[in-house]
Amino acid sequence: MRALFVLPLLASVVACTVGPDYAGPPKVASAAAERGRFVRAEDQSVTPAPGIARWWETLGDPTLTTLVDEALAGSPTIDAAQGRVREAQARIDQGRANLLPNFSLAPSYIHATLPGVGIGNSSDSGSGSGDGSGSSTDTLNFYNLAANASWEPDIFGGKRRSLEAARATLQQRYADLADAQVSLSAQVAQTYVNLRDAQARVRLNARSTALQSQALELTRQRFAAGTASRLDVERLESEVRSTDAQNIPLTAQVAMYKDALAVLTGRTPGELDATLDVPEGSVPAIPLPPASVPIGDPAALIAHRPDVRAAERALAASTANIGAKRAQMFPSVKFTGMLGTGGTSIGDVVDSSSLFTLLTPQLNWSFLDFGRNRAALHEAQAQRDTAEAQYRQSVLEALQDAEDSLARFGATRRQLAGLAGAERSADIAATLSRQRFAAGTGTLIDQLDVERRQLSASSAVIQSTAALTVDYIAIQKALGLGWSEPQKAQSAQ
Repeated sequence: MRALFVLPLLASVVACTVGPDYAGPPKVASAAAERGRFVRAEDQSVTPAPGIARWWETLGDPTLTTLVDEALAGSPTIDAAQGRVREAQARIDQGRANLLPNFSLAPSYIHATLPGVGIGNSSDSGSGSGDGSGSSTDTLNFYNLAANASWEPDIFGGKRRSLEAARATLQQRYADLADAQVSLSAQVAQTYVNLRDAQARVRLNARSTALQSQALELTRQRFAAGTASRLDVERLESEVRSTDAQNIPLTAQVAMYKDALAVLTGRTPGELDATLDVPEGSVPAIPLPPASVPIGDPAALIAHRPDVRAAERALAASTANIGAKRAQMFPSVKFTGMLGTGGTSIGDVVDSSSLFTLLTPQLNWSFLDFGRNRAALHEAQAQRDTAEAQYRQSVLEALQDAEDSLARFGATRRQLAGLAGAERSADIAATLSRQRFAAGTGTLIDQLDVERRQLSASSAVIQSTAALTVDYIAIQKALGLGWSEPQKAQSAQ
């Protein structure tokens, strides 16, 4: 009996771990990492300093900061990602438990009525009865209290590889959570900027409509006096209707952006209307990016961007899964044991003389499985190759995303500078026109036309400003900013 208990110890001594060891991700875009800078970082406002995690605070808009923080705290998207983290943690707990023996208590009571077969202790366990034909029955009571144990030692490391894959998957889920935070913060900021842009253009369009209506009324008066043509009246009427019609879709966009922000922060549509409204008659300010935009370098992007980290952890998990599948091709040993007491009376349960033990080793080896285990191994290897290709693709797409966002940001800055110059010229023209009108050398209708063009130039600047801020947000998303390292459980390390 003592030799049987030595078998588990021997099994653990000879245990090994099959399968490839994970050696890290493949080298991708080494030229970009060695270059140490982004190719499209030509704008003088970008610097190679590390990016800022809470980048939305650099826009200097308290309302926006509050919205992003509320979204990160209350969005169902984040809650779902956190749920997947807990699922992965539970799988690690299951994997750890699978390495240990399984114990259970199995008390039982048996009462049987049997035909008379000459049970030696029938007088103690039951009573016989006759029916005049010589037949009899016996009853039997049996009491048992047993403890069962089973253990399948991880001789070839299949369970350890599965646990390794579960740990990598947990880290992948943490990276997915960070990626959800990055996407959500950028989506809230972009929606907020688009809202302010639409609100500002609604106000400017309303002012432009009012100026055009004044010009139309003056033209009608001139037409009645015979100093203007019917064509002039129709042209201005068309412009008034066109400008006024532009406000209809803009007003709808304002409502849609408000509803989107409400949902992003975990609220129902309409709950944020009072918070996001602007005072009547004022033009809302659009948040501006900082004068200096820190962007880091390509190597920092690859190391920090959450979707790249998630792809790398998926590669680690698929590599460990190869070992788990390979271990299934080797024999496994399972030990089953029982320790218990029992007898035909309840007192036998506590009688040490009725103690019995049982230990059964069992060898299982599916060496003739017609290639099923080998096919499963080939599938795992193919999945690892797929994960490696997906990692390489994620790195390249991340670099492209960053370069494209930097190119757009630089182009929009140059466009905004040109439009700002046009707005200054329109402001000067409006000032000169007002001076001419005050001196009696200009007409009111000319003055109204100049002011309308001034509002049009201001509207173009507002749209370009919003585009610049949206491009700035796109840079932060491309760099993978907007998340912080969570306090991971020890099992994830």
